[in-house]
Amino acid sequence: MTDIARRGVVVAGGGPAGLAAAIAAKEAGCGDVVIVERDALLGGILNQCIHDGFGLYRFKEALSGPEYAARFIDRIAGFGIDVELGTIVLDISPEGRLLLSARGEMREVDAGAVVLATGCRERPRGAVSIPGHRPSGVYTAGAAQRFVNIENIMPGRSVVILGSGDIGLIMARRMTLEGARVEAVIELMPYSSGLPRNIQQCLVDYGIPLCLSAAVVETVGMGRLEGVRVADVGADLTPIPGTERFIPCDTLLLSVGLIPENELARAAGAEMNPLTGGPMVDDRCMTSVPGIFSCGNALHVHDIVDWVSEEAERAGRFAALYAAGEDPGGGPRDGVRLVPGRGVRYVAPSRMKCGAGRDDSGVLLAFRVLEPSRNGVIEVGANGTVILEERRSRLHPAEMIRIALSSADVARVRGLGAGVLEVRVR
Repeated sequence: MTDIARRGVVVAGGGPAGLAAAIAAKEAGCGDVVIVERDALLGGILNQCIHDGFGLYRFKEALSGPEYAARFIDRIAGFGIDVELGTIVLDISPEGRLLLSARGEMREVDAGAVVLATGCRERPRGAVSIPGHRPSGVYTAGAAQRFVNIENIMPGRSVVILGSGDIGLIMARRMTLEGARVEAVIELMPYSSGLPRNIQQCLVDYGIPLCLSAAVVETVGMGRLEGVRVADVGADLTPIPGTERFIPCDTLLLSVGLIPENELARAAGAEMNPLTGGPMVDDRCMTSVPGIFSCGNALHVHDIVDWVSEEAERAGRFAALYAAGEDPGGGPRDGVRLVPGRGVRYVAPSRMKCGAGRDDSGVLLAFRVLEPSRNGVIEVGANGTVILEERRSRLHPAEMIRIALSSADVARVRGLGAGVLEVRVR
């Protein structure tokens, strides 16, 4: 192992979050920023997302995934930010020492600050416990997307998709365009877990049936998948006897949820959020371990990449300040706790600094609701006082809700001396 190098800000991950964080750290004045990426090129999952719809908020254009990534990669090159491709972060200590592996060589790096932008992974078949043998033809939707868009390989010709997450919906359209027949999309919940635009553009426009309140109860086939047995489910999400039917297919794609990739955060000793699977962070995106930041899908699963980039820029900016010894935000456990209330699944960030030693410009909260509703009212309150109230015509678990607390709102929270700020829906 070589001598230990010292770097300013180390960004783990070269996907959309890592790219935006690195640029923000550089713009904030850090002269020594490095991206560590395990793949052979930058861009992360965007490289296999050849459909458009990216950048609608940030660039006011409908870009493909590679086009969106290219906007940031070009700026990385322009800034001269160091990039280490084909390099894996094996471990990280609470002090910010990283163990890296590249081309058979291991080395250690001491970082002034670390940004964890490691993204998320798909839930595999084992996470949903479908009875049956283990035939070929069962893939996660993301794996099938890579086969089709990167490897030019068709996973199958007759397809059932389990789960109506956005990747599954997009693959329903993609497989149809490549000549496969998508027999059905099966969703356990009584509502889709994908964005409304994807329901319309990927299913309705192609006449693909969406079966709500249903489950795949068995895979049929030994060497190759021959079909699946599907049953309706009740309010308790268990199969209803007598509703079972057989759907012939040679391919089953799983779109059953995403999990933040957080082995490194755990290794560093960061406090984890059981509701998101990511670490607890404050409004600087700092974890409970000083100098270690988290953003993007490694923090909580987003539905729009534009919001990933925006969040990552905040993480990169504060990482640069921390590395320079200029961060005035106080300790990572200081400030007001943000908690989900009635109708809310989780809230990010987990803590708000409330201006602890810095000029506050407000705080952006992100959260998801537990169930769909119309004309819902979002309330943010502390100590029995409603700080902010906002009506939304539509609230849905598939869509991440964002609400901004102004500097005046933050000042009110500080004036109340509140220790907890609750986000709820009525």
